[in-house]
Amino acid sequence: MSKHLLRSALLAIFLLSQLAIAQRPATTSSNSLTIATQPNAIVWIDDIRRGKTDASGKLSLTGIRSGRHTLRVRANGFKEAMTPVPPSGRGNVVVKLTPTTDEAELAFQEAETLRESARDDETRGKSVTAYRRALKLRPAFPAARVGLARVLLDLNDTKAALVEIEAARRSRPIYPEASAIEGRIYREAGFEEEAIKSFRRAIRESRGFQPEARVGLARMLEEKGQYVEAISEFRKAIDQLSDSEPVIYQMLGSAYEKIQKYKEAVEAYEKYLALAPNGSLAPAIRSIIDQLKRDAAGQEIIP
Repeated sequence: MSKHLLRSALLAIFLLSQLAIAQRPATTSSNSLTIATQPNAIVWIDDIRRGKTDASGKLSLTGIRSGRHTLRVRANGFKEAMTPVPPSGRGNVVVKLTPTTDEAELAFQEAETLRESARDDETRGKSVTAYRRALKLRPAFPAARVGLARVLLDLNDTKAALVEIEAARRSRPIYPEASAIEGRIYREAGFEEEAIKSFRRAIRESRGFQPEARVGLARMLEEKGQYVEAISEFRKAIDQLSDSEPVIYQMLGSAYEKIQKYKEAVEAYEKYLALAPNGSLAPAIRSIIDQLKRDAAGQEIIP
């Protein structure tokens, strides 16, 4: 297969995937932060999703920088809980969740579960129905508005998705996640400048910590030929996610390729393989690495 066809195949695979924060396996490292709560609970730190707890209710994370962080935990059938992270970014945190009978919250949880597991438009449609039920019960529910906007975007209804983002902002004017999704909506609709503005707004609102927006901005800059700036944004997203999303290394490698920095491209691709050796992109990336090493022979020898 030619290098062109390989890269086309890689792009096709990527477009079928969604940027999602990968669950990291539990570890016993003294440098990790271990959360203990309900099984299959979703864990966020500073509003960035970091994974799900295992069957025993535990999730261990590494790379949490020292400082002030907020932990948020949600499990189906329970009231969502928030608590500070230890200033060191290490140790054990036990989060006790309380069962809930709030119908709006339960409908929202159902919608989120359906959206995240959706593999077809029928399931996405059921997710839309559940989100709308939650919003009927609680109209001022910005998280449900953003979730609904995400699934409407998956259904290619960009106009309706933007309506939900605007409604979310009426309840929560400063909302980095909403701005990041707005950027994705504008990008899909072909409004490049508006997308860039929204991604930059998300980064401002989050005081710089918004990897989803940084990846979105990087892709926009790359499309505009601003490769150096795109690489910088990809690297910031990688740093903020502590290597929890290998696919960003694939995007970083592609950006390096376009400016003929083959050694850096190979390093990025090899990092993807180290993190996701059995990932869906792995076979194509291995072939690309082989081709890049041949391309780089005229520049320098890459071991």
